[in-house]
Amino acid sequence: MTTAVASLPRSARAGRAEGRRSHSGAVLGALAWLIAIVFVVPVLWMILTSFHSESDASTNPPSIGAPLTLAGYRDFFGSSTGTSPWPYLANSATASIVSTILVLLLAIPAAYALSIRPVRKWTDVMFFFLSTKMLPPVAGLLPIFLFAQKVDMLDNIFLLIILYTSMNLPIAVWMMRSFLAEVPPAILEAASIDGAGLLYQLRKIIVPIAMPGIAATSLICFIFSWNELLFARVLTGVMAQTGPVFLTSFVTSQGLFLAKVCAAATIVSLPVLVAGFAAQDKLVQGLSLGAVK
Repeated sequence: MTTAVASLPRSARAGRAEGRRSHSGAVLGALAWLIAIVFVVPVLWMILTSFHSESDASTNPPSIGAPLTLAGYRDFFGSSTGTSPWPYLANSATASIVSTILVLLLAIPAAYALSIRPVRKWTDVMFFFLSTKMLPPVAGLLPIFLFAQKVDMLDNIFLLIILYTSMNLPIAVWMMRSFLAEVPPAILEAASIDGAGLLYQLRKIIVPIAMPGIAATSLICFIFSWNELLFARVLTGVMAQTGPVFLTSFVTSQGLFLAKVCAAATIVSLPVLVAGFAAQDKLVQGLSLGAVK
């Protein structure tokens, strides 16, 4: 009887704690939905505006129920200007995919040396990688332009590949180190005892275990490369211009251009959205892999 009476306050406290947790969970869920709506609504508005005519897209307040048209998309694909967007999109795809592959080939061995087999003063190495992201890109634009001009690499897609690789490598090393730190050391020790070399461990053990992290790193590097505008705008002329540069050509000082810009932005954003949806499972697993012990 005494035990039952003494246990009542404890169960009541547990009930109140569970109620508080459920209440906080509901509040966090509502906040997450609010943040998602804040991010999604501008994208949906851009897509809706892309299907309006220029006169309807420029009204104030905006005309939500205006008639829909494909004129903006026809202009993007060159029906009125005669300029095809495919070479620009191909340049973006080439620079983004090739630079992402190079980043992974360099970041995975570097992350291995900084996590599984840490080198001396690895924290200083990590800080050096982080310090390279502290310089604003515009601060290095002029030296890079002069160097590219000197070596005759202006308007060259290989210059963008090199730049995107160097720009994304620090963040890729940081991400991959946190992912590879989750690889159980016992597996690598057992493989070493069985005679497995370093390359075999990387290909057959580390890469399969860290595949969600590799997918997350690849997607982020691809997005950063695909969306980059500053260097592509300044360092390219005609042959190596990318999709974002082509998108800016629809902004003019004369006439209306909002619907055409929204249509162009929708098309240019599609590869990133498709890649994100295709890899969303791996992306969630990868982002949580390096954050949960």
